[in-house]
Formats: sequence, structure tokens, C-alpha cells
Amino acid sequence: MGNEISYPFSSDSAGGGQQMVSQAQWQMMSRMFGPDRIDTQLVSSSYDGSALPFAASVVNGTSVSVSPGRALVGGFYYQLTAAQSVAIAANTGTNPRVDLIVLRADLAAGSVNLAVVQGQAAASPVVPQPTRTLGGRWELPLHQVTVPGNNGTLSVLSVGPFDMPSPVAVPWNASQLAQVTPVGTYIYDLDSNTNDTQSEYFVGRDGVAVTRHLGKARPYTPSLVNATDPLPTSYRTGRWRIIAPGMVWFAVTINNQNDGGAMLSGKNWIMGITLPPVPAATATRQVLHGHITNARGGGNLPNYMSVTALIEQGGTGQTTAYLYYPSPTTPAQGLDALPGIPAGAILTLSGVYQTNVYGD
Repeated sequence: MGNEISYPFSSDSAGGGQQMVSQAQWQMMSRMFGPDRIDTQLVSSSYDGSALPFAASVVNGTSVSVSPGRALVGGFYYQLTAAQSVAIAANTGTNPRVDLIVLRADLAAGSVNLAVVQGQAAASPVVPQPTRTLGGRWELPLHQVTVPGNNGTLSVLSVGPFDMPSPVAVPWNASQLAQVTPVGTYIYDLDSNTNDTQSEYFVGRDGVAVTRHLGKARPYTPSLVNATDPLPTSYRTGRWRIIAPGMVWFAVTINNQNDGGAMLSGKNWIMGITLPPVPAATATRQVLHGHITNARGGGNLPNYMSVTALIEQGGTGQTTAYLYYPSPTTPAQGLDALPGIPAGAILTLSGVYQTNVYGD
């Protein structure tokens, strides 16, 4: 029992429970409640830096004024109730210097205060690192101050970490919740009714987007475009998932087990394959790559050949990737339109494309 300590309780106990805690014990406990940060959530699409807590401005060329604000520093809460200036040491040498304005929790002093950590002058100066010592000094960075040589004009760069909305989870209907959720929020759709997929959403400045799918890849059945024979659905297999905002990974396999080829129909000159059910962005063209195994040598095509898939630009959202292959007769002329998928051949295509989720 003597090696076990726990706190805080309403009274001391024989089992090691303590009613009172020291500053060091409080710090060890309370810093687990959350990371160091300025006590303001960034929930707007844009901000005026001068209106944010702890905004800084150069005063008289030799000091920096810091505006009021609140913050959590090493487990201790801090409030600056009125603007306060900190002096920046002169730099009479020729090399510049970078200083760091911090909030310093000092357990020996029993307070949190504004302070300046002075850097070293150098041709390419490096910002000094904040001190983070449990039971001693713990510093939260607020601003970098560039101090030019020969006492040049100071410049200030804000680097203070802010709070953001906590992530939330819903059993379903994440996209509907996102419509009434602050900017900067992550929403996890756990798909508890199993009618879609587990997903992570982000409510951002540019709108709401699924940032990634969680769990298994989603199935889809790709279709051949401009083909004489669409082939049975059992021959066409696809998987896809969102891997980042506006980015889809997918892979398809078309296994033509028929005795005849799925070739170009009518006067069409190129064959395509449909993308997953998230259209591609249209601002630029996009290129993907694949492979055809043509074991029977059908269609007068090679046994093995690479395939290039082109997603065109324009429109409101592209849904098809068009297929090209190296010219087997005149390689110097580059790529030809793929005439089809011969009998017994297997087309494999995979890659990542940008979607039009943000209207690109």
C-alpha cells in the first residue's frame, strides 16, 4: 500500500488516497485533461489576426505588446486581463536572431507569466525550443520574433496553438449533423444501421467532405462503356474507398470469361470503364494505370500489355475513365485507343483520383 498514491479524494485513506495535492501532483494530473492551448475554439472560416487572443504588435521598436487572452499551460490555467508588453533584447551584431514569446508556468514561482526565450544570433537563426519540464518550468509558445542584426525592425509571427471543436460520433446521419456543426469539427459516422459505411467527416472552410472511409473497402460494379458486350456482373468486380478529402482509391478487375470479346460497339472509337459512384474533378485531366493479361492472344493483341486510363476534364463531374494501350504495330506513335477486352482476357485497373466534392 505504501507504494501506491492516488488523488484527489475527499479525505486521506490507508490505501494511499490523498485529499490534498502538491503543485507538481496537480500538474501531472491536470495536463492529462487536455493539451496546452489557447482557450478559444477556431470555429470560423476566417479570422482577423489582430482580433484573436494574445495578438501581438511591435511597440516603440524594442518591445512586443500582447493582447488579453486565456490559455492552459502545463496543466495550469492562465488569464491575461489587459494588454501587456515584453521587452526584446537589442541585437547590435550583424546576424539576425529569433526569439520566442511564451507563457511560462514556473512551479518554483507558483505562477504563469509572459516571458521571452532569447535565441542565438546566426546567419540562419533557429527558433529556441520551449522548456517542458514537469515540476519545473513548462512553456507554451505564442509568437516568434525575428530580431534583425544592427537593431533592425522587429517582426512578429503568431505560433500559438488554439483549441478546436472536439470530434463527435453519431450512429448515422453524419451529413445532416454537419449542416449544424461548427467549422473545424470532425464527425464520425459509425453506420450503426449498416446501410452505408463507417466514415469520418470534416466540416471545413470549403464545405463538408468525407475525409476517409473506415473499415472495409466498398464494393461497386464497374461497367464497360461503348462495348458490344457489357459482360455479366459476375465478371466485373470493383472496390473503392475515400482516403482523404476529395480523394478516392479504387481497383477494378474485368474478367472476360466469355468465348467472345467485349469489343468496341458501332462507330465508337474508344472504350471506357465507369468510376466508383463519386465523380472525378473536372478542372484537369487525370491519368490512371492498369494491365491486361491476354493469355489466349485474342484480338490480335499481345499476351501482356499495360493500359493507361484517361479521365477527361470539363463538365460537372466525370464518371468514366477511357482506356488506351501501347500501339502494337507502331510503338513510336505512342498510345492507341483500346479496341476491347478479348475473350479470356483480364483487365486490372487501380489508382487514386481527385473527386468533385468541392466543385473542382
